[in-house]
Amino acid sequence: MIKYIVKRILQAIPLLLLITIICFTLINMAPYDAVDAITTPDMSIAEIEMRREAYGLNDPVYVQYLRWLNNILHGNFGYSLLSHTSIKYDLMIRIPNTVRLVLPSYLTAYVLAIVLGLVAGSHRGKWQDKLLDGFCSFGLSVPTFFFAMLLMYFLGYRLKLFPIMGMHTIGKEGSMADYLQHFVMPYLALVFGFLPDLTRYVRGSTIGQLKEDYVTVQKAFGANKSEILFKHVAKNVLIPLITKLGMALPMLVTGAVITETIFSWPGIGSYFVKAVSGLDYPIVMAVLILSGSLVILGNLLSDILYCLIDPRIKSMQ
Repeated sequence: MIKYIVKRILQAIPLLLLITIICFTLINMAPYDAVDAITTPDMSIAEIEMRREAYGLNDPVYVQYLRWLNNILHGNFGYSLLSHTSIKYDLMIRIPNTVRLVLPSYLTAYVLAIVLGLVAGSHRGKWQDKLLDGFCSFGLSVPTFFFAMLLMYFLGYRLKLFPIMGMHTIGKEGSMADYLQHFVMPYLALVFGFLPDLTRYVRGSTIGQLKEDYVTVQKAFGANKSEILFKHVAKNVLIPLITKLGMALPMLVTGAVITETIFSWPGIGSYFVKAVSGLDYPIVMAVLILSGSLVILGNLLSDILYCLIDPRIKSMQ
């Protein structure tokens, strides 16, 4: 197992390097840069060029990339071109805020999807399946930002049950009750966004498992439907679902970009959107490399969990 993990990590290094090259190249192909974003009409051409030179934007692209890569390898993500704050420090503050929001939301959707997917798959074509399939179709067709705005309008503005924006009320940063009030609406928006796709995935796996021979054998031995479903089918359904769990790792950083922006949640999502709109490429690159690393780690985590859960996969390595 250790040998396999080391092999996969070594294979991931050139892939991660390729991701950084592509992202850096695409960012530098943009018609504007950070200096253009902060330029004012009263700035002279000489002052603009001086700022461009200070940021190193006049250097060839490969020189800028090698300088950036060297800093990353030394744990230095650089500084924001607009706010001049440390990107590493900003990420250390914002990543926990995003994890606090995304992790409970995804785990809730994950557990609900297992139950709802098993119920829908075991009642294929019946009213339970049609009801859940209708919900999933509705959930997939409604954009997350639209559902989030509906929550803001009805629960926040009309009924005034929850605060509309932010993670804390000013002066109540240490209050758990105040935090939970701010947490509810973005949490519901994310659960609504994650649940339909996961439920359909479980439903499809359940339908496939119910066609297997072992289900027929269990029925022949007199096992009831609930026992077959939750004792035997559920175990086999969870194996492919592990892939979803591993691939959810990048969502802990970039899974709530739209939701965080709408609710002004101080996480990575809103931080990334502001950086993109301000052409602050050091922040954009830092978030992209972090997200790319988590995608690779998510794939590795999925493979490891597969080996731990299903011994047959381990024997084929």
